[in-house]
Amino acid sequence: MTSTPLAERLRPTKLLDVIGQEHLLGPGKPLRVAFESGQPHSMILWGPPGVGKTTLARLMADSFNAEFIALSAVLSGIKDIREAVERALVIKANSGRRTILFVDEVHRFNKSQQDAFLPHVESGLFTFIGASTENPSFEVNGALLSRASVYVLKSLTDADLALLVARAAAQELAGLSFTPEAHSILIASADGDGRKLLNSLEIVARAAAAKEQTEVDAILLGACLGEALRRFDKGGDAFYDQISALHKSVRGSSPDAALYWLVRMFDGGADPRYLARRIIRMASEDIGLADPRALRLALDATEVYERLGSPEGELALAEAVVYLACAAKSNALYNAYNAVRAFVAKDKSRPVPEHLRNAPTKLMKELGYGRLYRYAHDEPNAYAAGETYLPDGMAAPRWYYPTERGLEGKIGDKLAYLHGLDQGARDNGKK
Repeated sequence: MTSTPLAERLRPTKLLDVIGQEHLLGPGKPLRVAFESGQPHSMILWGPPGVGKTTLARLMADSFNAEFIALSAVLSGIKDIREAVERALVIKANSGRRTILFVDEVHRFNKSQQDAFLPHVESGLFTFIGASTENPSFEVNGALLSRASVYVLKSLTDADLALLVARAAAQELAGLSFTPEAHSILIASADGDGRKLLNSLEIVARAAAAKEQTEVDAILLGACLGEALRRFDKGGDAFYDQISALHKSVRGSSPDAALYWLVRMFDGGADPRYLARRIIRMASEDIGLADPRALRLALDATEVYERLGSPEGELALAEAVVYLACAAKSNALYNAYNAVRAFVAKDKSRPVPEHLRNAPTKLMKELGYGRLYRYAHDEPNAYAAGETYLPDGMAAPRWYYPTERGLEGKIGDKLAYLHGLDQGARDNGKK
């Protein structure tokens, strides 16, 4: 049996054999046009693992009859970059051929390492192709990014993966077949990653051969693969995209979707404590005073998780997420807070009015601190109508606009009533 991995044996040798990425490789689509142009250009291929980034770089070198030099940012340093540049110079001097320099995981190079490519990209010594699983906007320095087109590759669809299984079975696995249940499980466990799928297939094929089975069922598949974790990068875009989906599902009052994204993140290995912090934030940002119980429930769920840990404590976080999704929504507090922050950031430092100042000493009392303060509890309705609590000379703003939803509707009614009292006091000439 060959020692070459199945994924390498099935690597496409021509563009038409590439599975997936129709949005880039279909007729008239950007990468297809680049291949057909006859003129290579520097690019960043951004996408999750196992979707064909390395394959496309190799195919581009073949298509343009260019020398292919590959570096891994995980294993390489400045010395390796210099050696690659020297090799490209030799190739150009000896044969005049183009060179395509492919850098896998380019986001792992620091700024100085990335800068080392710039003069050679500008001089045309080589065409630079970087592959990244992280957002190039954040991980690739601006100078290099400005000299390269960015192409976004997508996870393989279930149909793409099914086609890959069929191709592997026909070309390399002697017609190995799968029960419908096993086929579905295999596709799901790959999670859009073609390389992961082929690695799993190779493991399963060896196990089937050892048992002299030509059909793989769910039992054999489970014994070979165990519980496959979803693809999940705790520090990458998948992490923040899923957090975003969770937050927006809560905001959109969709308990099922919110619960789905929460469990997806549990399944992918996200830290429940981080999720708890985000859930608390959601309670303040998207529910606020429309239902203050939401914040209390989020805090209680966090405390329960701290006491019980996983998996028992995860249910409390799920309860909080579902409650938040179903609760009345208001971002009035969030908007008011942001508006005040923006105002304070650009405003001058205004002194506290004398009637609001603390007066614990005789001197402070003599200076009039607190002298004209009106104690609200001694006033009708426990409200000092017409009183102002803002700095002297500052126009009365309006930052907090309660919604009509949930408890905030009653808050709005109360504030409207109090504003009416203020207007009456002003009309009567009372401070």
